[in-house]
Amino acid sequence: MASTLVTGGTGFVGSALLPALVEAGHHVRATTRDVARAPKGNAVEWVRCDVNVRADLERALEGIDAAYFLVHGMGGGQHDYADKERKAARQFAEVAARAGVKRILYVGGVAPAAGPSAHLKSRLEVGEILRAGAVPTLELRASMILGTGSASWQIVRDLAMRLPAMLLPAWTASRTCPVAIEDVVVALVRGLDVPLAASAWYDIPGPEVLSGRDILLRLAALRGRRVPSLRVPFLSVSLSSWWLKLVTRTDFSLARQLVLGFTSDLLPRDARYWKEIGYEPRWTFEAAARAALEREVTERSIRGVAGKIGESMVQLISPKLPDRATAR
Repeated sequence: MASTLVTGGTGFVGSALLPALVEAGHHVRATTRDVARAPKGNAVEWVRCDVNVRADLERALEGIDAAYFLVHGMGGGQHDYADKERKAARQFAEVAARAGVKRILYVGGVAPAAGPSAHLKSRLEVGEILRAGAVPTLELRASMILGTGSASWQIVRDLAMRLPAMLLPAWTASRTCPVAIEDVVVALVRGLDVPLAASAWYDIPGPEVLSGRDILLRLAALRGRRVPSLRVPFLSVSLSSWWLKLVTRTDFSLARQLVLGFTSDLLPRDARYWKEIGYEPRWTFEAAARAALEREVTERSIRGVAGKIGESMVQLISPKLPDRATAR
């Protein structure tokens, strides 16, 4: 049984990947900075690990055959996140080589047609650093990953559902190939068995090419919203990204960086990776969006029930205080 490490096990991609690896018969170890908050009962060995701390990485990578690098530091307004990401990637590659890891797998971003934003530049540089290391590395590049928990998904979902009208700057004509998290998980699991004599990268596009405008209007239509739209050619990416401060729940600094990356087409070079693993993406944009929206409703219901149960438990175990009007 192969031993596999998933860094960022509680993140969007990591949490979706873990059950698939367990089901495929792998011994899975996952990292988090707070083990107490890790999900229980899923046959995963959880270890506390900060990828910036070498000793943590040495413990986490001990006895591991393949390792997924699924962490990044953007968000929270940190201006030096790119430098930290580069240092973390170099250290991870070095420690993995010393530990005898046979393969590293990484999810990066699609290279844009024009110059990359700071966010995309950092994602591409991390991939280059890992592929330059001694351990053969498989880098899979996705544009927008569709699924509950994805920052990109949260942004377009909030814009489509909350804006009373759509202002469509010229940059919303930029095209991309969104891919469902379900298809990304298949790509990552099967990536463990792809022949890899040396490091390589592949794009993993979804089955449709869509513009930003297409994505927003299709999402609105899924909820029965007929949102008036107006093309505004003079509204820049930087200026229009300030919509997000009013509309999206996503961390603003993260959301703004993601939108700034959409100044040109984010299209794959090709789709040959799917042929390499004998698989075709099965989730259309509409199917993936419907699944994500339905999952949000389910999760809100679960949280609501859990909250009511918690309130009931508090009432049961807490002494009933006298009403202030009758207390003596």
